[in-house]
Amino acid sequence: MATYKKRGYKPKTKEEEVEIQEQESTTAEVFNTLDEGASKSEEWVANNQKAILGVIGVIAIGVLGYLAYVNFVQNPKTAQANNEIYYPQQYLDQALNNPSANKDSLLTLSLNGSEGKYGFLGIIENYSGTPTANLASYSAGMAYLNLKNYKEAINHLEDFSTDNVTLGALAKGGIGDSFMQLNQTEDALGYYEKAIAQGENDFTTPRYLYKAGVAALELGKKDKALKFFERIKNDFASSQEAATIDAFIGKAK
Repeated sequence: MATYKKRGYKPKTKEEEVEIQEQESTTAEVFNTLDEGASKSEEWVANNQKAILGVIGVIAIGVLGYLAYVNFVQNPKTAQANNEIYYPQQYLDQALNNPSANKDSLLTLSLNGSEGKYGFLGIIENYSGTPTANLASYSAGMAYLNLKNYKEAINHLEDFSTDNVTLGALAKGGIGDSFMQLNQTEDALGYYEKAIAQGENDFTTPRYLYKAGVAALELGKKDKALKFFERIKNDFASSQEAATIDAFIGKAK
């Protein structure tokens, strides 16, 4: 096995001298190979410098373009949309919270707008891609649901997405209500179950457990209906739905 020799060391035998010469020759070859590799790398960089700079430039332009879009287009667009949605939302709230003879008119105004102001449909079209347009899809869906235009209600509520448990449940439940009115009970039950699965809370969970149970009863799925009703009785005893739940449990048994 070869051993390390200090600088200035003189071999004692001919064999040792040959061994040292071989080591020095191998070392020189290694460095020559490294030098050649480095030269080839430098040559490749030199030959492809324009392409490399082009790629870097494209990435830089993309990043700067995205930041410019967010700061100068998306954020101002969102701020403007937030101002616009206040107008139709007032009509929707008034129609739903204070039902009157002109309820349908208020709902129509909330959808189409008036006096140069956008309704929910205009916001969806003109502010596409903003969170406000997404919220407008939910509100438009609820407006159509109350106007008994169930197919449009389904279309707009399906376009809505959210991480909010309550709004998510109301949207899925609204689709379920629309399908029930269209006599598509199986579809309605599926969406009521989706509404329940959005997350448990004292407002929407007992509401859609009850509706899911009624839909299941209508489909002749008594065992499934019983599970929905019993969950209301056991987990949401203080809810409005629990007041008459024993009667529905009796129907399901």
